[in-house]
Amino acid sequence: MLLLQTRPLSRGALVAQNSPLLPWGLLAASDSSSASPVAWLMALLFSLILAIYTGPGILGSFSRVRLVGGDHRCEGRVELQQDDEWVTVCDDYWNMDSVAVLCRELGCGAARKTMSGTMYGPVTPKDQKVFIHLFRCNGIEESLSQCEREDAIGCSHDEDAGAVCEAIYTGPGILGPESVRLADGPGRCQGRVEVKFQGEWSSVCQAGWSFAAAKVVCRQLGCGRATLTRRGCNKATQGQGAIWQRKASCSGQEVSLQDCLSEVWEHNCTHNEDVWVECEDPFALKLVGGRSHCEGRLEVLHKGEWGSVCDDGWGQDADRVVCRQLGCGQPLSPPVKVRRRFGPGVGRIWLDDVKCSGKEPSLEQCLHRSWGYHNCNHREDVAVVCEEQQSGLPDA
Repeated sequence: MLLLQTRPLSRGALVAQNSPLLPWGLLAASDSSSASPVAWLMALLFSLILAIYTGPGILGSFSRVRLVGGDHRCEGRVELQQDDEWVTVCDDYWNMDSVAVLCRELGCGAARKTMSGTMYGPVTPKDQKVFIHLFRCNGIEESLSQCEREDAIGCSHDEDAGAVCEAIYTGPGILGPESVRLADGPGRCQGRVEVKFQGEWSSVCQAGWSFAAAKVVCRQLGCGRATLTRRGCNKATQGQGAIWQRKASCSGQEVSLQDCLSEVWEHNCTHNEDVWVECEDPFALKLVGGRSHCEGRLEVLHKGEWGSVCDDGWGQDADRVVCRQLGCGQPLSPPVKVRRRFGPGVGRIWLDDVKCSGKEPSLEQCLHRSWGYHNCNHREDVAVVCEEQQSGLPDA
């Protein structure tokens, strides 16, 4: 810590404490008789402030970059790791040059498009911070840290930056030609965790495994949410081959196990300690009873069974999420009698009290009661009518 003395100093003392930080354009030379002690102290203080706010500084540093919430590790919301926490990036000045640099840094091939970070889930937590700088890249830098920066003022998570790259995997990652699967379960979304490393499938030991890692596996496989991870398999479902020689440390937000921090470790695990994971089936929805896939009674798939959705709490924002997820246009607001023409459903009512912000990429990420809990009947089934997306081709 620098301590500044406020008592008068002689000119000789001032010259002896000459510093390269002093802004010589603001002061006369060191032998000037007009430089007072107060002026020198003010200049020194100004120099320190200038160094903090114009240099990269501690506040503007970051150690890693990632994309979160996309279909693969080369697509999603842009996040930087700063002092052991992940922060988002404001989309002011964020453009294809910025995406090109980011894709290059991640080893993901060419830049494809810029996207709003709000399009990707999981939704950004409200208490997550926004990086204090904006990036001004010219597209030829090797990493975002080499781009020019400006202070970011007043950015919210509605302005989070996103990116889509080619998804070419050039880095070795923690799994090499990487792969993961759930083996010996009733379907591809339940089973014993196995990873493919150097051409060989290996079981994963319970030591160091977490529910956060199970979330990543479910996401990587394109399954629904993780519901269970069990440390240990019964004899019928134990592995018989190698056991993975790495330990993954996941936050649960990563797109794949490759994105988790990992370390090589020596273990004495046996197949009694193989990890088992269960995920929900992939989330799917459809509109039935209409003239096209863009209108009809809403049905969602859960545990292999289609069921309807109750209209309690349903609104235009939820319509918007459904239309977007189906690749249709904007939601319409037809009269009630038009919605009723699609008829009531039969069988399960899977969801009730659904509340969406309208920005969710999937209806699954909207708030709702637990699956199968409701106080409705089929006269309250949700129906949605969307504009049909035009192909953009000229008329013949």
